[in-house]
Amino acid sequence: MKTFDVVLTKSYIIKIKAENEEKARRYSELFTGDIKDISTEKDRKLFLFEIEDIDCKVNETFEVREVA
Repeated sequence: MKTFDVVLTKSYIIKIKAENEEKARRYSELFTGDIKDISTEKDRKLFLFEIEDIDCKVNETFEVREVA
């Protein structure tokens, strides 16, 4: 079986209460975590793969907007 590094970018909409836009931006980046492997052993055998590691490389805020 071969090994591959695959970089994935995930996007989220996070509703957060904070003192201001800058803190909302920073806390959203700081306090969100990596995704975990949710495959089952059956999935790995059926599709012949194994996720060895997930290392978050992108966690960046692109826009902040106040909502009611």
